[in-house]
Amino acid sequence: MGIDLSVIWFVIIVFATLMYIVMDGFDLGIGVLFPLTQDPADRDVMVNSVAPVWDGNETWLVLGGAGLFGAFPLAYAVIVDALTIPLTLMLIGLIFRGVAFEFRFKATPSHRPFWDKAFIGGSLLATFSQGVVVGAVLNGFPVTDRTYSGGPFDWLTPFTLFCGVGLVVAYALLGATWLVMKSENPLQAKMRIAAKKLLLALLAVIVIISLWTPLAHNAIAARWFSLPNLCFLAPVPLLVVALSVWLWRVLANPAHHTSPFLLTLGLIFLGFSGLDISIWPHLIPPDITLWQAAAPPQSQGFMLIGALLIIPITLVYTFWSYYVFRGKVQHGEGYH
Repeated sequence: MGIDLSVIWFVIIVFATLMYIVMDGFDLGIGVLFPLTQDPADRDVMVNSVAPVWDGNETWLVLGGAGLFGAFPLAYAVIVDALTIPLTLMLIGLIFRGVAFEFRFKATPSHRPFWDKAFIGGSLLATFSQGVVVGAVLNGFPVTDRTYSGGPFDWLTPFTLFCGVGLVVAYALLGATWLVMKSENPLQAKMRIAAKKLLLALLAVIVIISLWTPLAHNAIAARWFSLPNLCFLAPVPLLVVALSVWLWRVLANPAHHTSPFLLTLGLIFLGFSGLDISIWPHLIPPDITLWQAAAPPQSQGFMLIGALLIIPITLVYTFWSYYVFRGKVQHGEGYH
């Protein structure tokens, strides 16, 4: 039995996407949370908590996109064609967020409010656009003769817009629990309160999407609610409930600093797993599987050699950067 390179590349792309969601999610979430405090010192702590790592986090987005382009060119072509507008808006948001990140520290006091607003706007736009993309992928794309056959605005539906809002909530919760881990009172206390409210909002989002998708897509309903799948997949929602209760409790306990962030990562992982379960094995729902969208095995094998070199190096320097800049961020120190 030979090695299925398409499955290997699917796992690599899913892993890169999850790493991006986790790592860039909390620093985008910090931009979303910026309006919760007007204190310049607290805002500096919020930005300084991610200053050493934020640009490296986006390496995973590049890896995932490059992997999709090389290993599944049909999927890349269809997705880029169908989602040109939200993907462009996402890139604009990331550019604004990055520029504002750098400029706000170098701007005069009179100009800093402008860059703070750019940081907030860029973070919101990038996050919302990513959620729209996720919703559009769940909805699927019409493909005729290996070409996207829909319109430029087919992605614009109530479901995709709701997914955009849902991802804003998820990233904000990641950002809030990250700040619980990296900051001290009174900012930490403020983030604990915000995280509890965001947790309730995220649970509402999960429930609505979990009901909306099977009602709108018979294939997803069959995947989750038919036997024996129902028995195998039941642990996913049960774990969401268990982690949510646990997270609520540790947020109420000032002695817990790291566990809220780790538990939020668990919730994000379960949500991401649920999306993958819903569309598997389709890379372009509802009809194109990952094998139909795959590049020739020779191309996938050649790329895999490079990926096996790059991924460990990326993991090592990511781990090292987080290790070096571990601990609390104090007022008056950090990125300048």
